[in-house]
Amino acid sequence: MTTKDPRAAGLARLAALAADETRAACLLALLDGRAWTAGELARHAGVAASTLSEHLGKLVAGGLLTEERQGRHRYVRLADARVAHLVEDLAAQVAPDAAARPRTLRQAGAGSAMARGRTCYDHLAGRLGIAVTDAFTTRGLLVQETGFALTDAGLRWFGAAGIGLGRRGRRPLARACLDWTERRPHLAGVAGAALCRHALETGWCVRIGSERAVKVTEAGERALSELLGIDAEALR
Repeated sequence: MTTKDPRAAGLARLAALAADETRAACLLALLDGRAWTAGELARHAGVAASTLSEHLGKLVAGGLLTEERQGRHRYVRLADARVAHLVEDLAAQVAPDAAARPRTLRQAGAGSAMARGRTCYDHLAGRLGIAVTDAFTTRGLLVQETGFALTDAGLRWFGAAGIGLGRRGRRPLARACLDWTERRPHLAGVAGAALCRHALETGWCVRIGSERAVKVTEAGERALSELLGIDAEALR
């Protein structure tokens, strides 16, 4: 007699939460790491507020989202980095030709911007994230042979750049996150989050549009060239 794995029921419930296009759209939107109101998510997903509220209730109850209320507004965000990694990893499994072709120049421009550079929850992704990861690896700051790991030189690099790596909880210092546009891993974990936060706070990168796209500024091009040897053309 075969004994069923006790995790099977939980896995099935988790898969069912993402197996709805509206809920999937919400999870992908929340990869920007920010809190959204229920109304904003309803407009983004193209459904009525009442319909969206029911979906959010399921995602919160399932532990994928957390919520807080301020006055009459209900804000939700991804529960933690673990959920963000799960969503990004699932999105990376979608075949490139499965995405709908952009119907307008605006949609095409937004898609191009997201592919060039974006945030993936709290770290850098797209061609920008890959360029940074490649530079770290080439300069011996990061090794990828048996999973991502910062070298001693990498730890010193963060210190010299003035980027703190305050570690809390059990989150890994460096983690590989499969990039859904580049189909290659980029740097996540504590180090990836610290670098992204520093890039936004110092103005190396600025957010553009209403989604997750970011653009490297002239100051960012200079800094990434000086600190990591990344050619400016690779960031545009």
